Amino acid sequence: MPQRRRGRPWRAALVVLVTLGLTIGAVNVVQTLLRTPTSPLVQRCIATDGQESVALDPEQAAHAALISAIATERGLPARAVTIGLATAMQESRLANLDYGDRDSLGLFQQRPSQGWGTVEQVTDPVYATNAFYDALVRVPDYENLEITVAAQEVQRSGFPDAYAQHEQLARLFASSLTGHSPAALVCRLAEPDAATTAALPATLTTRVARDLPSVVMVASGTDHLLSVQALTPDGGADSPDLLAWAVAQWAVATAHETGVGEVVVAGQHWVRADGGRAAWAPLPDGAVGVDDPVGTVRLR
Repeated sequence: MPQRRRGRPWRAALVVLVTLGLTIGAVNVVQTLLRTPTSPLVQRCIATDGQESVALDPEQAAHAALISAIATERGLPARAVTIGLATAMQESRLANLDYGDRDSLGLFQQRPSQGWGTVEQVTDPVYATNAFYDALVRVPDYENLEITVAAQEVQRSGFPDAYAQHEQLARLFASSLTGHSPAALVCRLAEPDAATTAALPATLTTRVARDLPSVVMVASGTDHLLSVQALTPDGGADSPDLLAWAVAQWAVATAHETGVGEVVVAGQHWVRADGGRAAWAPLPDGAVGVDDPVGTVRLR
């Protein structure tokens, strides 16, 4: 009679214990993953020409938007914006610095001792930008000069060739912020906090009055309508739709500060809540804003 094999109950118990351990381990892994916070959104503003893309952080983009808006208000060409952005990138990385070489200060590192203005003036981005353009437009044929040459005529830098490294970034942001490249600038932004949202009407009013004083803003419920008609120069050198795209992409580039959640223009919209996949897209049929008049930008 064959002897009965022993130990099977122990092997069965071992299988149960191993299976139980694996199950508990899997549950722990899932719980750990659920407790682990997702990586924070990297906030960036991106300009593209369809082939290449360049990026700025939201603070830099807001300063770029101001530099472009002032040029638009003055009726200056996109080339002036490209020169201004390349210069500010080299001088300050598009930050309103309160320090610099010797007494250099602000976006363009202008020196009070060299006649650029007082400390308070050169650290005011609006004053500094206008002072830069005042000097640029006195440079003969600046529109046709290389970036390095035009910028050096204004800045008198010890490193004149350094401006060239920012030409691509400056050109793509200038093209979008002046409206020449529609739907070419988007920002990937986190949702604004409650205080920023509550202050949106006041903040937006102040920012439009500072950057684009010729733009007419009218509140319509929770929306804010911007009309660019007053920006059109005598005879209409720039069309209302081009200027509307300039204002719309200015609004995207400043949304981090103002709290704007949606920008609507020419039947398209940028939505802040899209986060990581931020892009311009057509408005759905029948949506509010799809039939807005040419030259109108709707902000929400």
